[in-house]
Amino acid sequence: MLTPTERNRRARTRPCPILILGVGNILLRDEGVGVRVVEAMERLELPPEVELFDGATAGLDLVDVLADRCKVIVIDAIDGDSKPGTVLRLTPEDVAPQEDRGVSLHEIGLLETLMVARQLGVAPQETIIFGVKPHDVGCGLDLSAEMARLVPRIIGLVLAELANETGADVSRHAIERED
Repeated sequence: MLTPTERNRRARTRPCPILILGVGNILLRDEGVGVRVVEAMERLELPPEVELFDGATAGLDLVDVLADRCKVIVIDAIDGDSKPGTVLRLTPEDVAPQEDRGVSLHEIGLLETLMVARQLGVAPQETIIFGVKPHDVGCGLDLSAEMARLVPRIIGLVLAELANETGADVSRHAIERED
């Protein structure tokens, strides 16, 4: 059975207007929260204009995935002064990279990828980042128990963001599929 993402990919020639992008390293427990949220959302029936994508730790490879989207909603672990488990709604401008930091090609992250997309003229019209402060970034494939309990809340925030964009009651469409 095809997932909603696979169905969308096969049925279109242009990108879906809205992309939900989960990024992070699943080998470092809570660092992979974005990927784990997208995996959980694959069990939901979402509107056809929404695509889910597991961006893992890709950098510049994501330019094509981001290209020409109306809106991109990113879920990622963030470092900062907040308490573990804090979820922040941010824009790229809120987390602009430091000017004095050099970047090598193997350290290109989301913000640098968005800057490249902008320079190429294919940047998304709007990007929202749900940044989540991790509890545990030690080695391991599973989210910490605290982070796993947050996943439904993060999904709710993403669905609310979708409802703001589409004007529709997305929660009506976001029901678990039977596999």
